[in-house]
Amino acid sequence: MTAGTTASGVPYFSQWESAELVPRFLDGSMRAAQDPRWPASGATSPAEYEFWSGRACGLACLKMILATRSLPVPPMMTLVGHAVRWGAYVRHGDRVAGMIYQPFADWVGSDYGLTAKVMPDLPAELVETASPQAPVIASVHSSIRWPDRTPPERGGHLVLVTGMAGGMIRLHNPSGIPGASQQDALITPRDFGRFFAGRGLVMAG
Repeated sequence: MTAGTTASGVPYFSQWESAELVPRFLDGSMRAAQDPRWPASGATSPAEYEFWSGRACGLACLKMILATRSLPVPPMMTLVGHAVRWGAYVRHGDRVAGMIYQPFADWVGSDYGLTAKVMPDLPAELVETASPQAPVIASVHSSIRWPDRTPPERGGHLVLVTGMAGGMIRLHNPSGIPGASQQDALITPRDFGRFFAGRGLVMAG
């Protein structure tokens, strides 16, 4: 994966407040609770921030969509609260089920006027027709940040696909590596397919 040469114009949000620290969060050299910008998330404590930030990829995608449409972008924990109330996230102790697509689509339609079409069988060809105003939230394996690796499975992480550039799929990855796989990252359709679970949400323009 390479940094994009053609900018989408879609604002980028990491699922952590300090996007530049993502490599340290991933390799364990720094805990998310040590993120110096954690208060910006609206969390009541570093521990609450740490719990939810690692699960907020879908909410980071939503932030990007709201910003593209010049709508207010709430803090992460405000979005978490709404997502839980709508059933898009269901917490069971230290585990969270989600993001659950249909409740998410119902929520963003009601609160933000967004049209999200749930696609349990999302063809790769439809992903490639995404655009900045009609992006696709696609389920991929989180190791897509390192496209030369072989993922252990497909799905489990959400990225925002904003179209094609030079024959490559362009995306924003909420847990990508700065300068390499975060903003307007490019990946070949073939490599994307190795990580893609074949499901997601298509956001209408």
